[in-house]
Amino acid sequence: MTTKTRYKIEYYAVSTLIFVLNLIPYRLALLFGDLIGFLAFSIFRIRREVTLDNLKKSFGDKYSDSEYEKIAARSYGNIARGFIEYGLFPSLSKKDLSNYLYIEGEENLEKIKDSGKGAVLVTGHFGSWEMMGAFISRRGWPIDYLVGEQHNLLVNEIMNNHRRIFDIGLIEMGVAARGVFKAVKNGRMVCMLSDQDAGNDGVIVNFLGRPASTPKGPAAFAIKTGAPLACGFIIRDGARQKVIIEPPIEFYPSGDKEKDIKKLTQAYTSLIEGYVKKHPDHWFWPHRRWKSTT
Repeated sequence: MTTKTRYKIEYYAVSTLIFVLNLIPYRLALLFGDLIGFLAFSIFRIRREVTLDNLKKSFGDKYSDSEYEKIAARSYGNIARGFIEYGLFPSLSKKDLSNYLYIEGEENLEKIKDSGKGAVLVTGHFGSWEMMGAFISRRGWPIDYLVGEQHNLLVNEIMNNHRRIFDIGLIEMGVAARGVFKAVKNGRMVCMLSDQDAGNDGVIVNFLGRPASTPKGPAAFAIKTGAPLACGFIIRDGARQKVIIEPPIEFYPSGDKEKDIKKLTQAYTSLIEGYVKKHPDHWFWPHRRWKSTT
């Protein structure tokens, strides 16, 4: 099978799944996500060992083996639910999102807005992060995502179209610097995921007790533009999800570029770590987060 044929099959499979999902009730669609998570972790065992190893090295003897397996299984369920909700954007766009989410820390958004400088919002692969962006946009904040390009351009376009449904702007990695500077200058909030291994291009900071290569971008952009940097998270809270916007991180550059980037990166990474510790079943454990530093 050629790559082109495989990409077309993936595209039609994803398109069909999205079509079906948007025909069924939201709660039923989430149950389907739970099933996918169960199959991925317990039956097909996709990156199961990586996940359990990451958990045990992060928390040591805090949990028993059976507890680690339960946390990991819930994590896979949350990951799958997040992807399902992303697929539901066409139907969710016609509904009042406050039926599904509420916000804590909206005053921090207002504080950022009042600064008139735009902002950098950092989050991680934590909970249903795409839903958080859609909700913030719906509440009237002009928001852009810094996005990479998927190998399958057909599926990539589906993903980006779902973001556009909620008026989320897109800045491609290839033009990141120019796009971020322009967005921030125009008073927009640029959202970045910054919790995966950055290889040789990253800055080494501490994350869950181990050195981890982390993207420099969020800190570098915030320092260069003078825009506030804040962190946002989304947590499942019964029938609804809670979006939390943390206060902007207080930071005063020293003038030493590399030192400042590392200090600010450590500051927001520590915030992400705190949420992962409180809600370990919300984070994306299958990723090889420490592969560049171990």
